[in-house]
Amino acid sequence: MQLEIVDVHNETLELGYAIARVVYAETVARSLCVVEALTSMIANATQNNHKKIRTFISDKNIFESLCTESEHHKYLSVPASQKDFQMCVRVATRMLHGFLPDSCNHATMFHRSELLPDWAIARGYVADIDGILFYM
Repeated sequence: MQLEIVDVHNETLELGYAIARVVYAETVARSLCVVEALTSMIANATQNNHKKIRTFISDKNIFESLCTESEHHKYLSVPASQKDFQMCVRVATRMLHGFLPDSCNHATMFHRSELLPDWAIARGYVADIDGILFYM
């Protein structure tokens, strides 16, 4: 029997965790529905705008939790072993492999209901899922 060393550190796995951290910070994994919706919104936005996912999920203008003054910023450092974070990882992995259906009505923008960014004032949202409003 010959043993083979498998390198589990790959770019897809790393990107899945990066997406999951942002999704967790924004949704606090309130439900599978909101996690799937925000993750599918990331897929929609990056496909429609021809942006790289890593660049998109690093944008503080899109993801308020990336700002250090945000009350959701602390959720970016969730332990990787936490069960609700692992749900976010599984959803992000499904998205990266093309197995996550669009569950946010083709939305490409969002905000949490407690916020009202200037860009959202003149727009109507297309979905409200567990306190996250989605826009096209």
